[in-house]
Amino acid sequence: MNTAYQRFQFSLLISTVFICGAAEGMLLPVIATLLEKNDVPAILNGVGSMSLYVGMLLSVPLMEKPMRRLGYKLFLIFGLALITIPLFLFPLWINIWFWFALRICVGFGDSMLHFAAQTWITIDSPPGKRGRTISFYGFSFGLGIAAGPMLVRLLDYGTAVPFIISGFFCTVVLFLLLLLKNEFPELVDTNDSSVQQLFTRYKKVITAAWSGLVTTFAFGYLETSMNNSFPIFALRNGYTLDAMSALLPAFVMGGLLTQVPLGMIGDRMGRKRLLPLMCLLGSISLALTGLLSVYFYGIFFTLLAAGMLIGSLYSMSMSYVSDLLEREQIPLGNILMMICYSMGCIVGPVTGNTLINFIHGSGLFYGIALFILLASVSCWIHQKSLARHNYYGEKAASGQ
Repeated sequence: MNTAYQRFQFSLLISTVFICGAAEGMLLPVIATLLEKNDVPAILNGVGSMSLYVGMLLSVPLMEKPMRRLGYKLFLIFGLALITIPLFLFPLWINIWFWFALRICVGFGDSMLHFAAQTWITIDSPPGKRGRTISFYGFSFGLGIAAGPMLVRLLDYGTAVPFIISGFFCTVVLFLLLLLKNEFPELVDTNDSSVQQLFTRYKKVITAAWSGLVTTFAFGYLETSMNNSFPIFALRNGYTLDAMSALLPAFVMGGLLTQVPLGMIGDRMGRKRLLPLMCLLGSISLALTGLLSVYFYGIFFTLLAAGMLIGSLYSMSMSYVSDLLEREQIPLGNILMMICYSMGCIVGPVTGNTLINFIHGSGLFYGIALFILLASVSCWIHQKSLARHNYYGEKAASGQ
């Protein structure tokens, strides 16, 4: 960030990501809490939470060409608007299907905003500083996710209060985005839209980076299981709203403590070594959360430790996938990451709530630990495969 404008641009981008994270972090636990108090079954509650990520999943494959035509600025503005407007509409009617439609809209906006921000930041980041730069992105989003659940306490002042406060801050940032200069991404030419050409592009990216995509899926599962299923677990196990508001941010706060340091460590020692190790240790910590789930401080400290290990998993995965891809493949890599993240987010609430029903107490945490362990194993297997085909040597020879 060499000029004052570039520093302002980067600061505004990560501020936008923070506000988006806070809105998302508020939305899942607040809605889950309200529906649980209105005696909505846990599985149906989880299905309703899927809608946010269904919207994300449906929108992601459609974004590459529109962003190339509109540019980063307009794409960010449209995305944030699609998040802001529903926030003011949620309090109008407490109905699971009305909220289902609104959350699909939020999912569309969330995908647009993150795709533009991720692509802008990733492509502009030098490879040697990519982990540090992207870690600021992850730190900002994580800080928002940590702040969001704290708004659950505002339900004591009225159902509409958390939604209105979140919508107000989104509106402020929406107007600030107008100050940015519009820039256009250097995306790969996709004029040839034949099925064979699209299949070839997707196949190349998936072959090169599938372990990073699996890790992103696991993080999506983890995040929504925590934000949606954890409030239901807490309420059914005698934890108060105040206790829930303290426990929910523990994982994210742990991630914030190590987000930037892990990004810098990844730049130095290589994310291909760091990522599977952190996933392995994180899965062990989450399994311990299951063992200690009846104790407030047992949950708090094990979730804090898990957050320190894998709370920055998404930004580490983003840097890792970018390391594995050529420059012109990075936007498509981001699209596939968001698809995998959305799929994990869809599976998370339903699976988590099902585990709560059938394995009382610790089942939620054992399920998350299993997915993170599978992500670690996939990284090791993929890297062995890449090493056999001398993929890393070819990347080094090409100067990437």
